[in-house]
Formats: sequence, C-alpha cells, structure tokens
Amino acid sequence: MFENQQQEVEVLMKRDSEFRSLYQRHKELDSKVRDAELGVLPMDDTTLHKLKKEKLWTKDKLTHLWERYRASAPH
Repeated sequence: MFENQQQEVEVLMKRDSEFRSLYQRHKELDSKVRDAELGVLPMDDTTLHKLKKEKLWTKDKLTHLWERYRASAPH
C-alpha cells in the first residue's frame, strides 16, 4: 500500500498519529494474514476471516486519511 509514495507516507506518519497507528496495524495484520495463509501461523478460518475484515477496514480508513491529506496538500 502506498508503494510509490514512501516519502509522503513518512511525512503523514509524522504529522498524523491516527494514520501512523493505522499504518502500523495494517502492516501487522498483513503479516499475520500472510503467515496464516502460508501455514506458518496456525489459525482457524473464523479468526483468519476476522483478521482479513479488520485489515480491509484499516486499509479503507488509511485510504480515506490519505485522500484527505492529498486534497489539502499544496499542488
């Protein structure tokens, strides 16, 4: 997520604690989901489904904050 905008992400992470915590949570969830799907992290289907839903919610919220930041940034 935001692969080509790393510099802007770092600026936003410094400015916005909500964005920073959501970004870190998304990375954590991504890692857990990946490990569960690879079989490295044992997890039942219900728990995996909940993690995926939380990851999606987190991504949606991050996208909203990102778009708000981009709209207010000088062009």
